[in-house]
Amino acid sequence: MSDTATANLAAGDLEAVRQLKDAFVEIKKQLARVIVGQDQVIEELLIALFSRGHCILEGVPGLAKTLMISTLAKCLSLAFSRIQFTPDLMPSDITGTEVIEENRSTGHREFKFLEGPLFANLILADEINRTPPKTQAALLEAMQERQVTVGRIRHKLSDPFFVLATQNPIEQEGTYPLPEAQQDRFMFKVFVKYPNFQEEFEIARRTTALLDESITPVLSGDRILELQRLVRRVPVTDHVIQYTLALVRQTRVSEPGVPKFVKDWLSWGAGPRAVQYLILGGKARALLHGRTHVQTDDIQALAYPVLRHRILTNFTAASEGITTDFVVERMIKETPSKEGELTRDERFKKIFAG
Repeated sequence: MSDTATANLAAGDLEAVRQLKDAFVEIKKQLARVIVGQDQVIEELLIALFSRGHCILEGVPGLAKTLMISTLAKCLSLAFSRIQFTPDLMPSDITGTEVIEENRSTGHREFKFLEGPLFANLILADEINRTPPKTQAALLEAMQERQVTVGRIRHKLSDPFFVLATQNPIEQEGTYPLPEAQQDRFMFKVFVKYPNFQEEFEIARRTTALLDESITPVLSGDRILELQRLVRRVPVTDHVIQYTLALVRQTRVSEPGVPKFVKDWLSWGAGPRAVQYLILGGKARALLHGRTHVQTDDIQALAYPVLRHRILTNFTAASEGITTDFVVERMIKETPSKEGELTRDERFKKIFAG
């Protein structure tokens, strides 16, 4: 362990790092009682949670997205709320509303605020692209400000507060896709993929028999808040920050030092929030793996969920079947991870000077 790590993390913190790693293993063990596979998805959800971020989950129906999220809430001993987004859903349906109530002792009528489903710790926003923009905006205010405004009164939300929004990628008729600027509020965009043969075999075996779905809580809300503060104290070297900036700044088509394939395939790149989330996510990932410092491997692993909804491919890329993940993969391959190689590279000197 480096001197910098020791300076930033006290002895009690190092014990908390060990406990967090053990909790991570136990959470996966508890989830495995109900969910088959999806280890990468579960890890990315926990990284976002401990980084105080939010996630979009995209996957076809029937991949247990809802079950995974509700089971995770039980593992973390959090208040869970599911909101099914529909075209007729209004902002007050999720934030809450004021009603007139008569005080029986005085006979006077007064306004009383009735909390909506947003007043929980873990929110499942099911099919977020099926509701109109004004309701989406109400959710996004809650995500960003951790409060809702009803009338002139601001109401603070519970802490921790974690939003997981789902999208169906195969049915776009009658939907309201989130604009790129609003997707940027989500830390990760997580792809929930089909299970492999052995996983689907186990799913078929389990779900057609009697199930024991008892889940033992692993972490409390107060403990999660402590671990969220711990994540912020994890040290990051200047080299890891430079490497993160190198990846993100390469996505900006008009910047100097951008590779030709980016100019050919992208019409828009990621903003500074991508850098912040990559570093925060790298800190949380390091802790989950029992380390007290961030490595370039952490940044590489999280580049896909952080960047895939922040870079916009153009018509040329679409015609060639180029996805955002393919662009990220190629950028990682062409970005030196060693400090000396990165700083000596002529192309990256232009990026750092820009």
